[in-house]
Amino acid sequence: MPTKAAGPTKPSEAAGVRAARRRYVVVCALFWFPPGLSLASMVLLIGERGMSLAAVAGLFAAHSLTVAALELPTGGLSDVLGRRPVLALAGALNVVAFALVGLGTTLGVLATGMVLMGTARALASGTAEAWYVDTVQGCAGPDADLRTGLARGGSATSAALAAGLLVGGALPWLLSLGPDPGARLSEATGGAVLPLSVPLLLGAALRIVFVGYVLTALLEPPRPPATLRAVLRGVPATVLSGVRLGGRDALVRRVVLTAATVGSALATVELLVPGRTVELTGGTGSGAMAYAVLACAGFVCLGVGSHLAPLAARLSGGGERAVLGCLATGAAGLLLLGVTASGAHPVTTALAVAGFGLVYLGLGAASPNENDLLHRRVPSTGRATALSVQSLAQQLTGALIGLVVGALRPGPLPWLLTGALLLAGALLWVRRAQPPRTPCAPPASPAPTVE
Repeated sequence: MPTKAAGPTKPSEAAGVRAARRRYVVVCALFWFPPGLSLASMVLLIGERGMSLAAVAGLFAAHSLTVAALELPTGGLSDVLGRRPVLALAGALNVVAFALVGLGTTLGVLATGMVLMGTARALASGTAEAWYVDTVQGCAGPDADLRTGLARGGSATSAALAAGLLVGGALPWLLSLGPDPGARLSEATGGAVLPLSVPLLLGAALRIVFVGYVLTALLEPPRPPATLRAVLRGVPATVLSGVRLGGRDALVRRVVLTAATVGSALATVELLVPGRTVELTGGTGSGAMAYAVLACAGFVCLGVGSHLAPLAARLSGGGERAVLGCLATGAAGLLLLGVTASGAHPVTTALAVAGFGLVYLGLGAASPNENDLLHRRVPSTGRATALSVQSLAQQLTGALIGLVVGALRPGPLPWLLTGALLLAGALLWVRRAQPPRTPCAPPASPAPTVE
């Protein structure tokens, strides 16, 4: 049963849940708007710095491998130290990382920025979601509705990415118009600031706002004083517990394996689609703008899919069936991108755009249903670690598949390969998982009051 605090000033359970949802949505939007700003320009910016496609793939692999190496330790750190300080640290590291990538002109500086960005991503992975689930279950009990808030958080993430993409794609294009202020900016800074750098530098500034909101809005119950000895002792134990859970629970294993196939799909889309838009438009500035519009539409599809996740679960008869159908939809989109990879005819372009939208629609609808199932199998004391295990699988597989795709010749093969992997992930959900032998214990400590 949820623990209610005495006193007339405390909100009702429903008000507490609504407040937690609202703050979770804001955190999702603030966290993902800066990556949206950089998404349209980062690959093209690194290319403008003289890096080859293989070098670009290597830098993205450095980011993903950093996330993979730190996912479990940082998830354990969040479970031991608290959600708020870890999330604030992630934002602070991102300020430095975005500035380095935006201004870096050498491979070493760019690699440092990508490693710091990966460290921040690992720290933030699942932390805000763990705060939301802890708070809601503290307000309304372990059987509280989670899917609605997770879906709204996913929609906010997609909306932030879409808006960031539009702004980030438009800025370099606008700076090249009229008297060409972008060229003057580049000349004044000795080539350190290109028009493609501006979205990343703006993202660094917005990370400061994110840190301020996290420190003031994400309330948590008091935790024991975090000494170095306690952290060093608690993090490995928490990590080991999360790994053991993934090994003994069939449903958690499915979630982790599914995340791996999703990582391969997203890595392929993010690496190959910018180049396809440049080929179609004939220039990097116009290509960045075209990719921004296309990716914005993709994230709108992601948000729509996330919003429809509860409906998908109701229509299909449960979360597991919903995941199966949604992942199959995403796989169909990748296969459609593959069969249209060799043509530039308007019809094939339209089919490729449709396939792109299907990928994001399917993945968006699958994610809240997967995570709802995951949170009902995982106790609060290991929630961030479990989410880190999931993200680890996605990041590590994305890094490896990104290296493979970067080495392959452009064409249908990379798309068909990752489409087959995502379809295999969908087939994992054909059979329903058995209920756990031992139900998860409810949260051990009371959740914070959210006002």
